[in-house]
Amino acid sequence: MSKLYIVGIGPGSKDYLTLASKKAVESSDIVIGSRRALDLFEIPDYSKIELNAQNMEENVKLAVSEVKTGKIVSLLSTGDPGFSGILKPILKLKEDINIEVIPGISSVQLCAAKLKIPWDDADLVTMHGKGISEDILDIINNGKPTIMLPNFKPAELANYLIKNGVNSDREAAVCERLSYGDEKILQVTLKDILDMEFSYMCVMVVY
Repeated sequence: MSKLYIVGIGPGSKDYLTLASKKAVESSDIVIGSRRALDLFEIPDYSKIELNAQNMEENVKLAVSEVKTGKIVSLLSTGDPGFSGILKPILKLKEDINIEVIPGISSVQLCAAKLKIPWDDADLVTMHGKGISEDILDIINNGKPTIMLPNFKPAELANYLIKNGVNSDREAAVCERLSYGDEKILQVTLKDILDMEFSYMCVMVVY
């Protein structure tokens, strides 16, 4: 039976792949994902299609069309598909196909674990592809840790918060390249972040 699996592949390391994600990929005729996502699995070259920022819309539509021809397709999503992932673009297509979402471990979850933050006591915010919203100013001051996926540059976010009245000495953390061999976890203040450069693969926390 044809199906589209939307597969969460976790933060990036094979250690955080789920058995369900492996089973979905193994059962698929076609697997579509970024290079680093595809490299996590043993996939024949003829079955995989590389996804990137330039061809994302095209290949998301391709995934749907291949399912309509009777194939089983896995569309790989970094982290969890439902949090700043690929689930939303698929649902916007409103296609009448069989879809199964395989959840993954988000970098937000891993960040909370590394910093020992009960993440049901924190606010979770994503700015990927959205930029900074004024709403963050209300959230950041509600007494809970705020765990954020910044829009690529933590320094830009730190600067915005400080310029809008958040104490520059406020305790913060940046978790970079979580689950990889070169991961970094820095406990800093907001003003420290102003002079720091990070990979786009990072999570920022303001306490």
